[in-house]
Amino acid sequence: MTDELSLLEKAALLSGASVWETRAIERAGIRALNLSDGPHGIRKQLGSGDHLGINASAKATCFPTAATVANSWDLDLAMQVGEALGAEAAALDVDVVLGPGLNIKRSPLCGRNFEYFSEDPYLSGKLAGAYVRGIQSQGVSACPKHFAANSQEHRRMASDSVVDERTLREIYLTAFEMVVREAAPKAIMSSYNKVNGEYAHESTHLLQDILRDEWGFDGAVVSDWGGSNDAVQAVKAGGTLEMPSPGLDSARQLLDAVAAGDLTEEQLDVRVAEIRVLVERIDPSLARAVDVEAHHALARRVAEASHVLLKNDDDLLPLASGTRIAVIGDFAETPRYQGAGSSLVNPTRLSSAVEAITASSLDLVTYAQGFRRTGGEDEALATEAVAAARDADVVLLYLGLDETSESEGNDRTHLELPHNQVVLLNRLRQATDRIVVVLSAGSVVEMPWIDDARAVLHGYLGGQAGAEATVAVLTGEVNPSGRLAETYPLHLEDNPSHAYYPGRAETAEYREGLYVGYRYYLTAHAPSLFPFGYGLSYTTFEYSDVAVDDAGITFTVTNTGAVAGAEVAQVYVGRSSTGVHRPVRELKGFRKVALEPGASVTVTVPFDEYTFRHYSASRGAWAVEAGRYWVGVGASVEDIRGEGTVEVAGETATMDGVAELPAYYSGQVAQVSDAEFAQLLGHPIPAVTTERRALGPNDPLLAMHQAPSPLARLAASVLRSLIARAERKGKPDLNLYFLYNMPFRAIGKMTNGAVSQEMVGSIVTLVNGRHLRGLGGLISGFGRNRRASRELEAQLAAASAATPERVSA
Repeated sequence: MTDELSLLEKAALLSGASVWETRAIERAGIRALNLSDGPHGIRKQLGSGDHLGINASAKATCFPTAATVANSWDLDLAMQVGEALGAEAAALDVDVVLGPGLNIKRSPLCGRNFEYFSEDPYLSGKLAGAYVRGIQSQGVSACPKHFAANSQEHRRMASDSVVDERTLREIYLTAFEMVVREAAPKAIMSSYNKVNGEYAHESTHLLQDILRDEWGFDGAVVSDWGGSNDAVQAVKAGGTLEMPSPGLDSARQLLDAVAAGDLTEEQLDVRVAEIRVLVERIDPSLARAVDVEAHHALARRVAEASHVLLKNDDDLLPLASGTRIAVIGDFAETPRYQGAGSSLVNPTRLSSAVEAITASSLDLVTYAQGFRRTGGEDEALATEAVAAARDADVVLLYLGLDETSESEGNDRTHLELPHNQVVLLNRLRQATDRIVVVLSAGSVVEMPWIDDARAVLHGYLGGQAGAEATVAVLTGEVNPSGRLAETYPLHLEDNPSHAYYPGRAETAEYREGLYVGYRYYLTAHAPSLFPFGYGLSYTTFEYSDVAVDDAGITFTVTNTGAVAGAEVAQVYVGRSSTGVHRPVRELKGFRKVALEPGASVTVTVPFDEYTFRHYSASRGAWAVEAGRYWVGVGASVEDIRGEGTVEVAGETATMDGVAELPAYYSGQVAQVSDAEFAQLLGHPIPAVTTERRALGPNDPLLAMHQAPSPLARLAASVLRSLIARAERKGKPDLNLYFLYNMPFRAIGKMTNGAVSQEMVGSIVTLVNGRHLRGLGGLISGFGRNRRASRELEAQLAAASAATPERVSA
């Protein structure tokens, strides 16, 4: 019920009270909620809050990142992580956990890929659903993010994702659909970007037509921090809560819209009801007690299950007890165990490789730093490392990407390891051929150096216990069972989105369509370094008795090796008969099975509502084409061990569009023409302005490089130079990244009411070279904003102190 609330209270409830808190109206039973980042650990900030992880936070278990956990393909472990996150959230008085992140890895360059599961929506959706069920089992709310088509950090708050409806549905929305239908999250976070011309937080198509009407979502939609654009349009479209706090400026805009007849009180009531329901659904008393040691042990088990053995020539691994080893690499002493940005966790404890190896059965002969973490040659360090290698039976070389290479707010520009690390590996290879590269990175790296290593073990970003997990795998205490959740290209240029990524101007064009990741490599017959689903084991597995029928696929997996291990059996489906364009095969199911030597298990993977469908843009609905479908099961998308076919009933298949969409029918999408992309979109490609023009409130600060005002251009240059200086030091300045990509409007959204949107307009006037007019407007706007805010605060306080009868009267 909202009758007891004043119009002002209703408007005020739809934006935050502070960086992390919602507003409370105690007399109406609406308490304040605490929200906190939490994709792989709870980041409850102490003291003054910020959203980028600059200030200190309370200690919490730092679990492996989503990109790491995805390699486990283990839904039970994912749910256990969710349960632990929920319990720790409740213990820290956090009501809403902002995660998991499940955006699709369209390009390996996305700076935030370490926070996302996979390039595949089915795997992402299943894992994210497990997280959500686990988190919410503890009485708190999960908040899956970022909805939707959020695939780059460059201009992330001022970019328009231009994507055809079929690709949007099949690739970028399917994981969210699965989470909503199978896990019922209490909240969802909208993304910063526009989708086909509309900001995600004010898109009726996304938030109402699809999310609520089609999928049945009945929770609250929370804006990403500073991601709200138009408060009135957000309320109309389905955006529930604007975060962090714009003061009462957004409330004032809502009140003005109601007074002008642009917004009805009934529309406000719908959004307020969503806030009330969210408050009512949260019950932290359901949470279990937090066992810090048990959660550390869980973090280790998850990391162990997520390690991917990429190469193991001559069975160099596992290492026998007593093997004399040299440990080389800065990452062995100072681990890279999580990404940089709003997800940064203050771990309860942290293990290093040197410590873990010292406590193991291996004989640590020596440790050498080997290279400078931030790049640049250091002959003394390299010479020391080569000498250490000569004195050992095996070299464990810890390589990886430093903190500046993968960070929220900044996309990567290449896939290479730092040059000094590659040079060191080559020099070590001259001294010994028994080198194991242990890799730390949250995403894909190119490996032209792989021939210099006998074995390569990729731990991704393994959380606070990742170093212990790595040693357990190296020694054979744990048999590696991780399988890649993304394709490793030979070269960056091989990626299908390379020519279009990132969108440098106002738009990001998704010209590759459906052909993301392995969908492209298989369909276009493009080679890759390691295919999707790939990973080695210390044992071997055999598939037999494969049978396909109308209900699903059944097969037997046998451990044919000498040690226990776990296999990830992956089910792929493709259409054999003619029809609409689609990838040659797509993941439609998987099972992870643990087997003792010689043991077998028979597995059935049933077909479900996602198995055969495609989205018909012409009909605006999902459809299943009648015809013959190939179904295969195997150890990776390219390693199929058994297959069959099934006849599926459905609509009559059509080949309409073959002449107009040749690239999409062949999968050769690396260079799609304007005409063909427009045909796929069903409308002209949005125009992009490259000439210098007057800037607006939705332009990012980086656009000041082209601003009419020389002072604005100087400010942009200074900002860029400060970012470059921080990167040279190896310490990314997240505030600077955020500012550089932030639109002017966010100045009003991120300052707790100190800057109104009217004042933002005056700042834009300044940037456009009308200095006196802009400065005058800024000064007068400051006074008006301050007076108006004080008046509204007084009215809100009076309303909150009043009895329900007085308010409703």
